[in-house]
Amino acid sequence: MSRIDVKKTYKLYINGAFPRSESGRVYEVKNAKGQFIANPALASRKDLRDAVVASRAAFGKWSGSTAYLRGQILYRIAEMLEGRSEQFETELKAIGDKSKISEVVDLVVWYAGWTDKLSALDGVTNPVSGPFYNFTTPEALGVVGVISKPNFLEFIDSVMATIASGNTAVVLAPDALGIPAMSFAEVLATSDLPAGVLNILTGKINELAPWMASHMDIDGLDITGAKSQGELKVAGAENLKRIHTFSKIKNPARILAFMEAKTVWHTIGI
Repeated sequence: MSRIDVKKTYKLYINGAFPRSESGRVYEVKNAKGQFIANPALASRKDLRDAVVASRAAFGKWSGSTAYLRGQILYRIAEMLEGRSEQFETELKAIGDKSKISEVVDLVVWYAGWTDKLSALDGVTNPVSGPFYNFTTPEALGVVGVISKPNFLEFIDSVMATIASGNTAVVLAPDALGIPAMSFAEVLATSDLPAGVLNILTGKINELAPWMASHMDIDGLDITGAKSQGELKVAGAENLKRIHTFSKIKNPARILAFMEAKTVWHTIGI
């Protein structure tokens, strides 16, 4: 008697868990030959709200952790990716994604190395008139919404750039990208990344992007993968979201784009 294969059920990744979409909906992913691959979950507006709540709750602890610790956790993610490289290569090939898993792993390591160097890169001691020290240092912005391009390497770049600085994120992985994105969520769930720091929704950009842009508890928005960018900028202006698009990967400016400058005065001699 031949056995029946156990097929993978694709869900969402919210607050360190894998819930089904609140709507119960899925969408179909096929390969270049039109052959069925999987049915990822089609995230709803309610799923987005749940992900934002989880991100906000995780922000204080993640942004308050040391830069060294964040770097160690990102490096652990790279280790886990390396160990599952064969699985990712198979999935990327199936959906026609040209990303190389070796480049993905190297990219995560690259961002891990930046975590404790951001203050040296963008911090400064300000000259002031008086017996004071005056320092300006970069700090995490808050909850960042990310609309990724349908490419795994760019997806990882947008994700790592966002959380390396201490931000938490809600990421929309569109269309076929949902397959490797949820495998990446499994990597996160078995790494040391605290629950809620990174939440991954799969589905359609045109359905979730407007709600992401207008959500009042999202502080920044990476709309690199969105098409109607003008409309999203208008919606995001309601709560003065910091909104950016990026044209290249592996750029520290992408980290600094979602950071704020904090200036501290301290009396000399005290």
